[in-house]
Amino acid sequence: MTALIIHGHFYQPPRENPWTGEVEVEPGATPYHDWNERIHSECYGPNAFAHIGSDGVVVNNYRNISFNFGPTLLSWLVSHYQRTYRRILDADRVSVQARGGHGNAIAQAYGHAILPLCNDRDLTTQVVWGIADFRFRFGREPESIWLPETACNDKTMSVLIEHGLRYVILAPEQAGRLRQPKQNWSPVASGRVDTTKVYKYIRQDGRSIAVFFYHGQLARSIAFEQALHSSRELVDKFISVGSSDDLVNVATDGETYGHHFKFGDLCLAHALEIEAKDAGFWITNYGEYLEHNPPELEVELNLGPLNEGSSWSCAHGVGRWTRDCGCHTGGAQGWNQSWREPLRSALNFLRDNSIEHFESPGAALFKDPWLARDDYVQVLLKPESWPEFLSRHAKRSLSQSDEVSARTLLEIQRNALLMFTSCGWFFSDLAGIETIQVMRYAARLMELQNQMGFNTPRSTFLEMMALAKSNNRSKGNGAEIFMQFAERGRTEVVPQSVGG
Repeated sequence: MTALIIHGHFYQPPRENPWTGEVEVEPGATPYHDWNERIHSECYGPNAFAHIGSDGVVVNNYRNISFNFGPTLLSWLVSHYQRTYRRILDADRVSVQARGGHGNAIAQAYGHAILPLCNDRDLTTQVVWGIADFRFRFGREPESIWLPETACNDKTMSVLIEHGLRYVILAPEQAGRLRQPKQNWSPVASGRVDTTKVYKYIRQDGRSIAVFFYHGQLARSIAFEQALHSSRELVDKFISVGSSDDLVNVATDGETYGHHFKFGDLCLAHALEIEAKDAGFWITNYGEYLEHNPPELEVELNLGPLNEGSSWSCAHGVGRWTRDCGCHTGGAQGWNQSWREPLRSALNFLRDNSIEHFESPGAALFKDPWLARDDYVQVLLKPESWPEFLSRHAKRSLSQSDEVSARTLLEIQRNALLMFTSCGWFFSDLAGIETIQVMRYAARLMELQNQMGFNTPRSTFLEMMALAKSNNRSKGNGAEIFMQFAERGRTEVVPQSVGG
């Protein structure tokens, strides 16, 4: 029987104002208040309650697919759409029972940063926070974690192995070399890996993690080529690439099903609830499949042209998030993305400065400042657990002012993590709403540093930001955009987003 696994990566950039915690009006999402509201209406909600058939049978698509939800998106859903949130949790719970203890949900690195571009501590914290958020919401240990943009390198894989994750999902172009155990390596032509097999990535110490490469052409058909206009034709595509005892697996943005393609949620429901079952497919998830099909072949990663890592949305490795590599989302003729490099340099500088102002004062308050940062996610998930957090991590009994300092130091670090949200580099221009959002985290970080009495590096930061130029001359450079929309625009409407 051919196994069929469809993975949906459900995610939106964090949109909350860093000062108020509220999502502001986003004009591009009209007639909705903001993009979260709009995409919930078009995708997240409909996939939880897909009505099919003449008798209006309600299908919870999350029960039939592998999926991950970004932690910041789940935190928004739980406070705005409890009914949808509960259906997501229910889908995982039901799949755990039906699939031998293997739930459909997997975790996601917390802040959707490009992990190969993180320093070692940030990489670890992104993974630790993502696992903790998953454990809190789904009540079990995750078997896998979604890597933002599937961006990966050897350092990233090592961290996943260190934290006990069983498998990871990557794009076919990310396979570098293959071999049978103890035999010679063979290079893989770009995208030509056999996606019906499961592979094993082995660390130097012998510990390993399984790797699934999704079917690239199927993913492109679903995401960009109108494959969702007919559930029958969609299943025919699955049949055309699968055969007896094979695996057909595909991964796309979850927003494809309803937001990018209207009625995509209904197509998915029909395909998996009716046509795929009629065609004899075994509807499963990666964890259950792996239990019955352990990996045999070994794999090494394609690390990109500069050995920085690779991803599913940049033909140049991870260049899209650090330089003008040529990948973009449109924009007017003649636009460029040379602003990416100075933006990342400026934020790297600010992050490194925040480390200097964290370790010394943190050491006076915490037994281990970095362990405290890794555990701070528990307070974000349960604010009432702050006293318990201090009992674990405080170096001594803290005065009220010391408690404020401890919390402020950790909030500086939280903003330092969020300012590397990948969406800040993904789109076409420096003045886009997603890029301004990461600047807002930088502004909040420096404001909190001021509250602590630190000498902030604002002037140097602005000099570095001034090297980034918007394609829209009226917006100016990065320093001008930062001062207008990040520092002073705390509650103002910011430029329109492309959204989704």
